[in-house]
Amino acid sequence: MVVSRAIDGVELDVGFARSQFPPLDNGVAFLENAGGTYVPRQVIDRVTHYMTALQVQPAWGFAASAQAARLICEGQALAAAFLNADADEVLVGPSTTVNVLVLAQAMRPLLAPGDEIVVTNQDHEANSGAWRRLAGEGVAIREWPLDPVTAELDLAVLQELVGPRTKLVVMPHCSNVVGSFNDVAGAAHIARAAGALIAVDGVAYTPHRLPDVKALGVDFYYFSLYKTFGPHVGAAYARREVAARLGPQNHFFVTEAPKTLNPGGPSHEFTAALNGIADYFMALDEHHFALPANGLRARMERLYAMFAAHEDRLGQRLLDGLKAMPGITVVGRQAMDGHRAPTVSFTVAGRDSETVAQRLWDQGIAVGCGDFYARRCVEALGLLPQGGVVRASLAHYNDESDVDRFLAALARG
Repeated sequence: MVVSRAIDGVELDVGFARSQFPPLDNGVAFLENAGGTYVPRQVIDRVTHYMTALQVQPAWGFAASAQAARLICEGQALAAAFLNADADEVLVGPSTTVNVLVLAQAMRPLLAPGDEIVVTNQDHEANSGAWRRLAGEGVAIREWPLDPVTAELDLAVLQELVGPRTKLVVMPHCSNVVGSFNDVAGAAHIARAAGALIAVDGVAYTPHRLPDVKALGVDFYYFSLYKTFGPHVGAAYARREVAARLGPQNHFFVTEAPKTLNPGGPSHEFTAALNGIADYFMALDEHHFALPANGLRARMERLYAMFAAHEDRLGQRLLDGLKAMPGITVVGRQAMDGHRAPTVSFTVAGRDSETVAQRLWDQGIAVGCGDFYARRCVEALGLLPQGGVVRASLAHYNDESDVDRFLAALARG
């Protein structure tokens, strides 16, 4: 059942969206978006401009330096807009893996031997290993296991795990293998009732839905901008009241948030180039709507409503095609029911996943295979002996022909 609807009856002009992404002209059906989306020409132009005209130390008084600093600040504000956060609550770093490691180290002053952290086995290792390693500081790690049948996380299990020594609950908003949307707001309520903080990995969620960190009630939230049409950087939110208690990770004389948590600072050219995502969203918005939106976040919200409606229709086409083929088992939810992303993992009976993927690659279909750094998840589902899973993942710029080419190639074996 497809539940998303285009906003105000306006449906996404997929052809227009595709025209903004130069790599889509390469003849490949690109269904590996969960590993990293293509970037639109607006982002490419921003990177080129910065490195051509502004590759200087930012924030000095001469013109190029001042402009560089302004663009970097605007890029950080763009990252914050994805989360409905303030710019001084969001750091831009090399990747989500690095950003989580930084936050985990910053949490150490808040932890004592015997304190507990709840982690899942559904996560990408970026949101698992750094927290689990705090066991070396005497912190007890409690695992919130996925259901091996549904592959989902049950809040009732979390309720049993948290207690008076729980200091942090760590979870994904969406698994990059399972594809289901987890109830973050419900988990945050449980964490708060126990006096604990909550940290959420939104990497697999943010390309498909806009999170709102204030409405969710989370303390930390992070995502990868290279999976939301930008360059290879990640962004992390730390709630202002919590960030003030964290251990600084930058030079001792750096006292301005969020720089205190960002050792070395962000990539200048890539942070400045994040404005290209805003340029792309502006082009889409002007193409689809007669009246301008009231600010960047409002623009993103109505664009994402179109993205979700289109992706739900396309994802259902993908799921229906897979379920019609003998020997194929889809991981997780079997329908685009409003609670899953168009990130679909599957196995083929009697065949190793890499062999299946290789056959697709040979036919010009870009998919992924393996465990996708969610080793604990794939292991818990008993899928490692098959080489993990094959994953087909869609973005809003995919169309019916991409899905149909994939299904036809898979059917040919």
